[in-house]
Amino acid sequence: MAEYSALQVIRNALGGNEHWKPLWRKPDPKPAYNVIIVGGGGHGLATAYYLASEHGIANVAVLEKGWLGSGNIGRNTTIVRSNYLLPENAAFYEHSMKMWETLSHELNYNVMFSQRGIINLFHTPAQEDEAARRGNAMLLNGVDARFVRPEELGKRMPALDLAGSSRLPVLGGLEQPRAGTARHDAVAWGYARAADRRGVDIIENCEVTGFIRDGTRVTGVNTTRGDIYARKIGVAVAGSTSRVLAMAGIDALPIESHVLQAFVTESVKPCLDCVVTYGGGHLYISQSDKGGLVFGGDIDGYNSYAQRGNLPIVEDVMSEVVELFPAFAKLRLLRSWGGVMDMSMDGSPIITAGPLPGMYLNAGWCYGGFKATPASGFCFAHTIATDEPHPLNAAFSLDRFYRGYVLDEKGQGATPWKH
Repeated sequence: MAEYSALQVIRNALGGNEHWKPLWRKPDPKPAYNVIIVGGGGHGLATAYYLASEHGIANVAVLEKGWLGSGNIGRNTTIVRSNYLLPENAAFYEHSMKMWETLSHELNYNVMFSQRGIINLFHTPAQEDEAARRGNAMLLNGVDARFVRPEELGKRMPALDLAGSSRLPVLGGLEQPRAGTARHDAVAWGYARAADRRGVDIIENCEVTGFIRDGTRVTGVNTTRGDIYARKIGVAVAGSTSRVLAMAGIDALPIESHVLQAFVTESVKPCLDCVVTYGGGHLYISQSDKGGLVFGGDIDGYNSYAQRGNLPIVEDVMSEVVELFPAFAKLRLLRSWGGVMDMSMDGSPIITAGPLPGMYLNAGWCYGGFKATPASGFCFAHTIATDEPHPLNAAFSLDRFYRGYVLDEKGQGATPWKH
């Protein structure tokens, strides 16, 4: 398959764009592989790519129950950041940030990573103190951070209501300038193309219906396209983790599945050149390259595997948008969607071997799944290939919940619906 280049773009433009080759093959599943990855989202595709590119393991199948991009990888608000407090999370997400910065070049596919910055607003002296604590921790961990005062905020975001009618005046914000957004489906397509070129089989419309076991060891999967065997099986299915692992007899996991809704408005002229979060509620908002405002907020409070949410969260998120940016009340909502979040009990991910021999687990991403895609795939591939965690994911074990060594990023305890 030819590399992408300016010459290829010109050549195909002159030829009516009829000569582009498919990004990946549509193979039938083989009877057996060295590794099976259950889940064809960003994490599963990235894992397969790094298994092939970093560890020379190309006899890999990625099994996706629907079409590529039909899960959470196509249902998020595209934010990439590494503004974490705890050292374990800061190191992991900063490594992911550095991978994002070179990802388009590595994959030879434009993932449209835009480092426009993220600003977390604060509205009270107590929130300002907490922002200072987080910012100092970021700087100590080698992550970029700076305070932004209302004067600068007003110049950068004229539509922001700094004081006027707001019940919570904006006192400032903590910015990570290197943060930004990326095109979610382009990330999936880029990893799929790169993995396919290295011999990985990406098998769509292939739902796993059970696990094949030899004693306690997992040796294969039952699927809607037949039984497939493998020496190692990685599970990276986000909000479906509990449901999929129940097929292997694993019924007790420190994970709850909740719906997270996202929204996008009609396109308007550029008016918001960074990602902004609201300190008086739970709102994150940015403007896409197409001009639409992309935003979201809290998860729905009840457990669900549905890719749709309910009206109270819609009303809550809309009210917060209008409170911060009153002028946005005039915009029409274009569409909304829901992703199923695998909320862990401490708000931090799980990348580990187990919980059964021959099985490897990638889960518990809460709100952090999309931005973690490169580092997650890199670390999960290392764990599968070597049967040892990478130093970056050594703390993200499953047994930390039994040992009591949790990574409680927000200090909220075992309340996954709040993470």
